[in-house]
Amino acid sequence: MIITKTPFRMSFFGGGTDMERFFREHGGAVLSTTFDKYCYVTVRHLPRFFDYSTDLTYSKSERVNSVEEIQHPAIRNAMKMLDMHEIRLTYDSDLPARSGLGTSSSFAVGMLNAFYALKGKYVSKKRLADEAIYLERVLCGEAGGWQDQIAAAFGGLNRINFNHDGYEVVPVIISPKRKEHLNQNLMMFFTGFTRFSFDVQKANAADRSDKTAQLKELYSLVDPAERILTDQQADLDDFGRLLDHTWQLKRKTGAAVSTDSIDALYDRGRKAGALGGKLLGAGGGGFLLFYVTPEYRDAVKKAMDGLLYIPFRFEDGGTQVIHYTPEDYVPKEQEAQ
Repeated sequence: MIITKTPFRMSFFGGGTDMERFFREHGGAVLSTTFDKYCYVTVRHLPRFFDYSTDLTYSKSERVNSVEEIQHPAIRNAMKMLDMHEIRLTYDSDLPARSGLGTSSSFAVGMLNAFYALKGKYVSKKRLADEAIYLERVLCGEAGGWQDQIAAAFGGLNRINFNHDGYEVVPVIISPKRKEHLNQNLMMFFTGFTRFSFDVQKANAADRSDKTAQLKELYSLVDPAERILTDQQADLDDFGRLLDHTWQLKRKTGAAVSTDSIDALYDRGRKAGALGGKLLGAGGGGFLLFYVTPEYRDAVKKAMDGLLYIPFRFEDGGTQVIHYTPEDYVPKEQEAQ
């Protein structure tokens, strides 16, 4: 039996520039971190006592006799890609899916990590990220960028650079005290709205207006945001003010990015004292993140009355195998020989 633990991510700057059609031509970068909310994937080979050969439990349950019958596209395609058979898989999560935290990509990374471990193989974080991107973007045909899979695999506070040749992950090195200060000044609230990221991406793509100028400007904010973090003399509160700037730009990249309800909640947070913030993920719902100095935390909490407040801590482990019990598994076709 294998159990993997894979973190969710929050993206601060550069979201949208991780779309392949943009960064292959213009370059791109994302500043993001993972934090201590996780998805857990448990995988084992299914004993041959049942009248089904695959048993899956996620938000639904599936019991099927062939991989082709599996309804969940990521599980079906991952099992075909890695030649997995007779599997019992269970998914569990600290936070809801479709909420803007890269949950589907964390699941994809954690599942691939579990499948490889079940085969007795260790693969690098880069390979897990690459194969999760291929799984979601190519095999499943889901619209979206590359940052979520990379963040889930590698973990930590990173700048992820994108270019014509692919990507590189560069850890953002700041003092523990400054990192703690940043963590303490961030507040996250669940709006209650959930949506599929790739649906938002499709809706935004349907708007044929050219978003290149806005995306280039979003890209241009990554450098100053990183400098604020790494320069000990810089005012960390400027990070919050810059978050407001990037959110106002992001809202212009597609009609599905925000809603009147989200805008009203964001305005309430700002009026209560938040220096800035943003909706996490592709847009349309999920989690609101605010940068709030200590004296305004209570006021912002009160302004968000009715929304669930989610305390969190940064993490830097990325996807991990947290339980490993090897199995003696012989495929049916070999057993019959």
